[in-house]
Formats: sequence, C-alpha cells, structure tokens
Amino acid sequence: MRSAFQKIPPRYPESWGEFPAGEQIRQAINSVCNDYAERVFGYHFAKLGSLSSAITLEASPIRHHVNLVPDEKTLKKANVCDERDRHDSSSSHRDPFVQCQPSFVVGQSHSLPFSENSIDGFLLANELDFAQDPHEILREVDRVITQNGYVIISGFNPLSLAGIAKFLPVKRGNILHDARFFTSYRIKDWLQLLGFEIVEQRQVMFSTLFFQQKWKGAVKLQEYLASYLPWCSAVYVILAKKRVIPMTAIKPKRNVKPRFSAVGASVRTSTVNRSGR
Repeated sequence: MRSAFQKIPPRYPESWGEFPAGEQIRQAINSVCNDYAERVFGYHFAKLGSLSSAITLEASPIRHHVNLVPDEKTLKKANVCDERDRHDSSSSHRDPFVQCQPSFVVGQSHSLPFSENSIDGFLLANELDFAQDPHEILREVDRVITQNGYVIISGFNPLSLAGIAKFLPVKRGNILHDARFFTSYRIKDWLQLLGFEIVEQRQVMFSTLFFQQKWKGAVKLQEYLASYLPWCSAVYVILAKKRVIPMTAIKPKRNVKPRFSAVGASVRTSTVNRSGR
C-alpha cells in the first residue's frame, strides 16, 4: 500500500469560509451527514477538525457531541458560533431536548485524547484532505471507536472539475490547492484494511468549487450529472461501520482413550498352559 505521508503539512482551514464556495460545500455535506447520523446510536459522537465542528447533526439520536479543534484560536471561533446558534435556537420554537449541546476539546486528530472503545460515531468532514498523515488519523479512529461504531468521511474528488483545477494556475492562493484530493476508492481501501464495512457512499457538488455558483441553471445541471455522471462529483461522503468478528471458543472433542500400537515393532503372544505343563 502506497504511503500517504506528506513531508510538508498542508495549510489547515479554520472554517468553511476560506473556500470560495465554502457555505455551499458545507450545506451539501451537512445534508448527507444528517441522513447518515440517523443510523448512529450510542452515547458519544466525535467531530474531528474545525470543518467537522461546523457540521450540525440535528437528526443524530446521540445527544453528546464532542468537537475536537486543533488550537485555542479555532476554539474561540467555535465558541462564538456556538453561542450564536444557541441564541437562534432559543428564539425558535424547537424542542430544547432535540438540541444537542456539543462540548469542545483542544487536540489533534492523529493523537485523540479519548480512551479505547469509547466513541460510538465519528465525523471527518474533509479532515483527511488536509492531514499530513491520514493513515495515522484512521488508526486513531480505529483505536477509539466502539464495536459496530460508525464513521462518516467526506472528501474532495480528484476526478472532478475541482480536482483538475487544483493543478491549473487558477487562484493560486486558494486553500483548495493544498488539499490532498484522495479518491473515494483509496479511502474505502484504508477503511477495509482496518476492519470497516462500507455501508453507503453519496456524490454531491458537481462544480469546480473554485468559484461561487451564480448560474440559475446550476440546479438542473447538478441533477443531471448526479444521475448520469456520479463519478465526477466534487465531493463524496462515505458511511462505514466497524466490524468486529467475535472470538468463539472451540469445544474440544470427546476424549477417547487411545489404543496402544507398537509402530515398527513385532508383537509376540505367548500361550499359557492352564494345566500347568
């Protein structure tokens, strides 16, 4: 397996606002992740990275969400957004029980500050695209996730128009030029090697991502490409489930007293005369 380690770490985005079509990307990923989150049950759900923290999983049955952010600066921004969201939710007529209260933890995705078998679900929203060593992150996820836990991973597709524009001299200061753009086949191969089962994959955002989409016919074009050319989408979202094969003790067979046999030796039998002669 070809190593995905990169000597120079890519620039890490602090929010979706650093992308030209950041809010559109976030909304598209949020919609798919919301559907996937309905299948994840348990007690704790972890979102890794600043991009994952901005994904709101309102349909998740898990009430405790942990947002892992890389530094204090991102934590302050996340707290401001969290306070704004709480204010908006309090002004609406939503049931307060449905609103999950996330907690924020400062840490790194390649060294998770969680104990083994403690997290029921993970969200990695384009976290691997800006990782220096994505293998290390997935190994940490595999260490921390519970048996039959779920992981949701989104990434940029190198086979899309955005993947081609990455290598063109278009907006060289755009952080998308630093993204790794792993294929979904490669991500699924890594997951399967760690014992994950691929449950579902969806393709979203059929555009370059380097420009804001203002064309009125973009919606119909997106629907056409999603139906006939799904492989060229700019973003993919994968849902995988951890499979642990239980170890069952094999019952020993019934012990039978072995018969003695002299292998390679001659056996003499003597006849005893009962008359004493």
